[in-house]
Amino acid sequence: MNSKRMRLNASDGTKLPWRKLLYVKQDYPDNYVDDTFLDALQKNVNVRIYDYWTTVYESGVIAQHISSIVIFIAVFINLEQQKLATNSLIIAGTLMTSLGYIFWDYSVVQTVPSYASKRNKTAKGALFFFATLLGLSPILRTLTLKTSDDTIYALTACLFIVNMLSHDYSAGPRNIIKFPGSLSTNAAIFASVMLASRLQTNMGVFGLTAFAVEWFALFPIFRRHLQNTTQAGHTALSIIMLAASVTLFIHISKAVVFIYILGITFITFICPAWLIRIQKYKNEIHGPWDEAQPKLQPSREKYYKHR
Repeated sequence: MNSKRMRLNASDGTKLPWRKLLYVKQDYPDNYVDDTFLDALQKNVNVRIYDYWTTVYESGVIAQHISSIVIFIAVFINLEQQKLATNSLIIAGTLMTSLGYIFWDYSVVQTVPSYASKRNKTAKGALFFFATLLGLSPILRTLTLKTSDDTIYALTACLFIVNMLSHDYSAGPRNIIKFPGSLSTNAAIFASVMLASRLQTNMGVFGLTAFAVEWFALFPIFRRHLQNTTQAGHTALSIIMLAASVTLFIHISKAVVFIYILGITFITFICPAWLIRIQKYKNEIHGPWDEAQPKLQPSREKYYKHR
């Protein structure tokens, strides 16, 4: 029928109007588009409108993570210079971890009552892990005995950079650790073991390594939980970590403290304003040339998202 109509129109010299149909042979080239092609054009449909103070608040997770690295390096330097006792570090780390776990456990039990049955298993696992770490301390102390300090410090700096770049800064649930998050944790623990091998005593190695596990593996879980739970607590923690970083590092290097404060100020206050300012230059277009996105049922969408 279509070919018959086209023959009739070809005989009287007129062309049929163009239709957006691939299976119909028409008197138009394959790349032809008519004047209505851009009628469905949409600009900046999915652009997110940012609020300055909300962005400042969300950038606190970056400031907290940088502060945690600065605090850990300051703790190592104080241990190496024997300005900080190993027993004090172990007691402080154990106390902070216990208080954080109590707060986290109380919050989780309110939403998941069945979690209370896992407390004994968690306690046994923690005791076994730290007992094993204590037994491995002599091996870790002599791990880099033949390696120079410059090599260790350069490798440590690279590992902490990897830790910062690959850290998971999102505010989602922490029950599933994705690859970037695990890479970040492993890089930080590896760097901590390198630094701990520079200490002179087995207890010093154990104290710093145990603190590294608490600081880089457990503390980020608490920070994310606090961010999802209370805005005031998240902001207070950012200020406390900033003050702790300055206090611990001020007698080590004032230049490092100055650069650290400038960096935190730039990330927390200047970058959000910069992000909001450049949004006016964003030009995202959508139209009939975009690939079709299937609309799945909620159950199937959740299934494919977690595959």
